Amino acid sequence: MSEDLRTRFTAALKTAMLAKDAAATSTVRMIIAKLKEVDIAARPSGVEKVPDEQIVGMLRGMVKSRRESVELYRQGGRAELVEKEEAEIAVIEGFLPQQMDDAALAAAVDAAIAAAGAASVKDMGKVMAELKKLGPALDMARANPLVKARLAG
Repeated sequence: MSEDLRTRFTAALKTAMLAKDAAATSTVRMIIAKLKEVDIAARPSGVEKVPDEQIVGMLRGMVKSRRESVELYRQGGRAELVEKEEAEIAVIEGFLPQQMDDAALAAAVDAAIAAAGAASVKDMGKVMAELKKLGPALDMARANPLVKARLAG
C-alpha cells in the first residue's frame, strides 16, 4: 500500500515539472526528500520503506509546521512568506486523505468514549487508542481537544 502515495508523489512531480509550476515542483521535491529521511530513520528497525500511515503522519507534521510558520509570518508582517507557506500547505494537503467533517468527528469521539468505557480525563489514552483504529481519515490533532472537552465535561 505504501507504493500508492509514493507513486502519487512521483506523478505529481512530473506533472508540476511539465506545467513549469515552480512552487508545486519545489514542494513535491521537499515531500520526497522528507520521505527519504523518514525511510532512512526507519531502517535500523528493519523497515525499508515506511507504510502509508506513517507517510500521512509525516505530511500532517509538515502541514502543522507550515501553519505555525504562517502565524509567525503574519505577526511579522511578511505577506510574501505567508503566501509561500500557504501554497505549500495546499500542495501537501492534496496528498492527505479526505478528513472527517466536524459532525462525523464528534460522532467518532462519542463512539470511542463509549467503546472505551471512559469516565474521566484519566481514560483519555484508552479513547485515543480507540480513535486510532479509524485510520488516516481521522486527524488526531483535531480529535484530541474534543476528547478532552467531552471527558472533562
